[in-house]
Amino acid sequence: MDTLRGSLLMVLAMAAFALEDMFIKSAAQSLPVGQILILFGAGGMVIFALMARAQGEPLWNPVFCTRALLLRSVAEVAGRLCFTLAIALTPLSSASAILQATPLVVSAGAVVFFKEHVGLRRWIAIAAGFVGVLMILRPGASGFELASLFAVAGTLGFAGRDLATRAAPKGLSNAHLGLAGFAMLIVAGAVALPFGGPVALPDLSTSVDLVAATLVGVVAYHALTGAMRLGEISVVAPFRYTRLIFAMILGVVVFNESPDAWTLAGSAVIVISGAFTLLRSNRTARAS
Repeated sequence: MDTLRGSLLMVLAMAAFALEDMFIKSAAQSLPVGQILILFGAGGMVIFALMARAQGEPLWNPVFCTRALLLRSVAEVAGRLCFTLAIALTPLSSASAILQATPLVVSAGAVVFFKEHVGLRRWIAIAAGFVGVLMILRPGASGFELASLFAVAGTLGFAGRDLATRAAPKGLSNAHLGLAGFAMLIVAGAVALPFGGPVALPDLSTSVDLVAATLVGVVAYHALTGAMRLGEISVVAPFRYTRLIFAMILGVVVFNESPDAWTLAGSAVIVISGAFTLLRSNRTARAS
């Protein structure tokens, strides 16, 4: 029963993340990315601050200044900034597809930074996943979009965040992690603000997009945390790839996108190789 609940929570989290991306992309049609990140981050910070206080926790934790959390913060800024630019400037479906390579980058990074052992089959799966990314990007082809490289940079940033989270002290609550994460959105927005368009007062439609993005973003974070704490990770984790399905549906229905055959094929390669990598890593962990 826990595994079923965990799987359903993972699907909920991925649907909420896809909706968050959709609302941000919609808001980016009338506001600069930097301003969106600042407003989005401030809203999330307020919600997580209220949650921390409701749990009797202080808003400041000295752990925020440890090396692992500082590295996590830098990676969060890079990942959020670059991926937000990607969904603002490129099709939601292709940006989300490239993002699905994050677990593959994390697996490769775990070898470098945590000396984890990766067998030949997992290395082949990781390499296949990167081939899938190249199939979507198609560098040198007429359909290549330079802005798609923001999605690649965002993937590297999120992978760095996940790796730094592994090294973070265990004493941080979900509310503190959420508070720190959304605070970094404000920093990312401040970095991007001078390079975007002029700051503008959001109209009603854009304000609704920003509020909705904040609310579903908080739901996504909590659902993801709950999913990873329930049931068998080897069963629950692969459901993270449902985000790509939701993103493609939203891209087609809301933004009239039409993913081409290369994007669909590359997405399939990334999902299959990523799911295989997750299953192999969890099976190895249980056997050790």
